[in-house]
Formats: sequence, structure tokens, C-alpha cells
Amino acid sequence: MTVTSYTERPGHKVDETDGLSVPWSRSSPKRKGVSARAVSVVTILVVLALWALSARLQLVSPVFLPSPVAVWNKFITVARDGFVDATLLQHAVASLGRVFAALVAAILVGVPVGLAIGISTIGRGIFDPLLEFLRPIPPLAYLPLVIIWFGIGEPSKILVITISMLAPVALSTASGVRGVSQERINAARSLGATQRQVVRHVILPSALPAILTGLRIALGAGWSTLVAAELVAATRGLGFMIQSAAQFLVTDVVVMGILVIAAIAFVLEFTLRRIERVLVPWAGRE
Repeated sequence: MTVTSYTERPGHKVDETDGLSVPWSRSSPKRKGVSARAVSVVTILVVLALWALSARLQLVSPVFLPSPVAVWNKFITVARDGFVDATLLQHAVASLGRVFAALVAAILVGVPVGLAIGISTIGRGIFDPLLEFLRPIPPLAYLPLVIIWFGIGEPSKILVITISMLAPVALSTASGVRGVSQERINAARSLGATQRQVVRHVILPSALPAILTGLRIALGAGWSTLVAAELVAATRGLGFMIQSAAQFLVTDVVVMGILVIAAIAFVLEFTLRRIERVLVPWAGRE
């Protein structure tokens, strides 16, 4: 009596992958549909079209909502001739200088503080309450106190922006440190690594994705604080330009300044994402 195997039975099609039927051995079907970038482009075009239509039909007074063409023409004029004694490039450079100076200060302070919170119980007990105290306070609340202590010069502006950036950097660093695999730390220690070597070669690289995410969040907080910081005795800056234009109801300059800030923030966000892909290509794939 012979036994016919399953694959030899008539009418059965042999599937070569039946022997190793694992999820990653099967070819995933290609997803059909539009991309997120295409949807984003369409959304922006629709918003611009609605903006231009409302301006053309004069649904809102041009004093309150200038047309896209008027904003573009004002952009060209301010870039060429300037506004409040400075060109658009000079305003942008002044604001970028304050933001980047505050970002460097936030990194120099926030990353060590985050490491202390994530590694040491004493560090967590010291710095965690201070960060939780500063984090929910809006910049305009402590801006007068900073002016009283440090005057109305550039240090006070940079300090206000730094304080707004400090909590995201420190807390993201601490979160990344807590998420480091204990097996990696134990493996490094079993190979004879010291505490400093463990921090430098294991904890910091593992926490780098969280640190870069914190920097992206900190940049957003810094730009939102910039306008408040430039209210105090500033002569240049995008926030100063917007506030000066708002006082005289030059709405096209106000809208143009907002769009310039958004464009610069988008470029910085895109740059940080590219840096993250280069420095930590393993992020999210573990």
C-alpha cells in the first residue's frame, strides 16, 4: 500500500514557499494610492487659492487680509529696500543668531542635565523638579524678571529663548537615557568598560535619536519665544519687524514676516531630519 504525499495529489498546485512560510519570506503587495507629499502640495495650493479668492472678492478688507500678490510684492520690496532701517536678510540673520546662540546654550546645559536625570537618582532629584517648574511657564511670564536681572541687551533675549529650549532638550535626553537597553550596558561592563566609557560609547549613541527629537522640539519653542524676546529694545529681527509693522497696520509686512519665519523653521526642520538620518540611521529599526 502506497501513501501519496500531499504535494503529489492530483489537482494540487505546488507552492515552493510552503516549506518556509514565514511573514518576511512573502512579498508584500505594493500599496497603491497618493503620497503624503502630493496631499501636502494640494493642500497648500487649495489654501493659497482660497486666500487669493477671498482677497479678490474683497470678503475681508485688504487692511486685515492682503492678497498673496501684495504680500509677495512687499517681500521683494523689503528684501531690496528694507523695513525699519534693515533689510529682510539683516532681520533674518539677527533672529537666526539669537536662536542658534540659545540652541547651543540649551545643548551645553540640557544634555548634561538630561544625562544626570537619566543616570543618577540624585541628579533626578535635583534637576527634575526645576525642569517641571520651568516647563509650563510661558516666556512672557519670566521675561520682565530677566530684564530686571540682566538688562535689555542681547544676553537677556538669548537667555529667554534658552530657557524655553532647555526643558525639551533635557527631558528628551533623559527619556533617551532611560530607554537604553540594559543588555548593552551589561555587555560593555562585562568587557571592562568604565562608567565614563559606558556613558560615552553606549548611553549617548543610544540616546542620540531622542536628543535630536528634543532639538527639533526646542527649535519650535525657540521660534515661538523669539517674537516675545525681540519686543524688548530690539532694533533688528523678524519678531521686531512684525511688531513694528503691526503698530502701523502694515498687514502685508506682518503676513510676510510670519511666512518667512515659517519657511525658515521648515528649512531647519528638514535639515535636522537629514542630520538625524545620517547620524542615527538605525533609529526606529531596532
